[in-house]
Amino acid sequence: MLDVALAYRRYQFLGEEFLTWLWYLIENEPERLPRIDKQLSALEIGRRMVLVNRRNGDNDETVTIKGENADMDEGLLALKKGGMVAEMHLIYRSGDNEWQFTLKGESLNISALKVPETGKIETADEIEGAVVEKIYLFGQIVKLVNALFQHFVKLRLDTKWATQVIPAIRKWIVST
Repeated sequence: MLDVALAYRRYQFLGEEFLTWLWYLIENEPERLPRIDKQLSALEIGRRMVLVNRRNGDNDETVTIKGENADMDEGLLALKKGGMVAEMHLIYRSGDNEWQFTLKGESLNISALKVPETGKIETADEIEGAVVEKIYLFGQIVKLVNALFQHFVKLRLDTKWATQVIPAIRKWIVST
C-alpha cells in the first residue's frame, strides 16, 4: 500500500494536467462542456491563473496571471516552456445563476467560492430553507468539478489521449 504523502506527490501532476486540459477545452472546444454538465450555460477563465514549471528540479518556476480580462499570453508562454496550470479561477454559469471559484490542481480543492445570491431572510422560519439552498448551491460546484474530472480521467486513460488530445493541445500552445 502506498504511503499517502508519497501517493500525493507521485500523482500531483494529474490535477495540473486536468487544469491545463480544462483551459484548452474552454478556449478551443467549449461546445463539449454542456455534454459533460447538462446545466452548464458557460464556463470561463476568471481573474487569476497560476502556472508552474516543475521540470527544473528543486527550482519551480511560477507564473501568476491576475486581473479582470487578463492577457493570457504569458500563461501560454509558460505552457510552451513546459509549465502546467496549478490553480485556476473559474466562472460557471447555469441559467441566470453565476458561481465563481478557484480550483487548485494539486488537490482539486475548491476555494474562494462565491455562489449566486439567494433570497433575503426575513423571518426565523426562513433560515432553514436558506441554509438548504446554500448547501445546494455549494453542491452544484462539487458536482461540476466531479463531472469534469471524471470526463478527464476517462479521456486520460483512453488511447485518444496520446493520439488526439495531446497533439491538439500542443498545436494550440504552439499556434498562439
